[in-house]
Amino acid sequence: MGTKKRHWLWNILIVLTLVLCVLAFVEHYKNWHKIEEGNFKIFSGLYYQKIPLTELDSVLLVDKLPEMERSSGFSWMEKEKGVFMDSITQTKIYVFVDDLYQQKIKVVHHDSLKMYLNLKDSLETQKLYAILQSNLSGETEQSN
Repeated sequence: MGTKKRHWLWNILIVLTLVLCVLAFVEHYKNWHKIEEGNFKIFSGLYYQKIPLTELDSVLLVDKLPEMERSSGFSWMEKEKGVFMDSITQTKIYVFVDDLYQQKIKVVHHDSLKMYLNLKDSLETQKLYAILQSNLSGETEQSN
């Protein structure tokens, strides 16, 4: 009995598919953030926000997300990521939540745009909140 060999192109296609799946998982696995050059940048996979620290209006810690409808994005286990629409005001809300059961940071910027975020580690979330809050406090003190 002879065995039929698979064409080399199929082997390459299978390997490329696996590599792309692993890369997509790594990009969405957690929220990647940094504060540099006066901007707060956060991204997770396809979703990205760059907010100048001077445009922050408020930074709060909240326990629950408000009622929203998903415009694009996904929910998986305790993760919630994507662009949502506020059910009441019909405005866009960006959500970067790694753990629904922990507190979330609510950031209001550019007068009415909202974003909810947290990190997998609650201590890292607290540190990020303190950094954003101190930047917000520094801006309000300079404007007075």
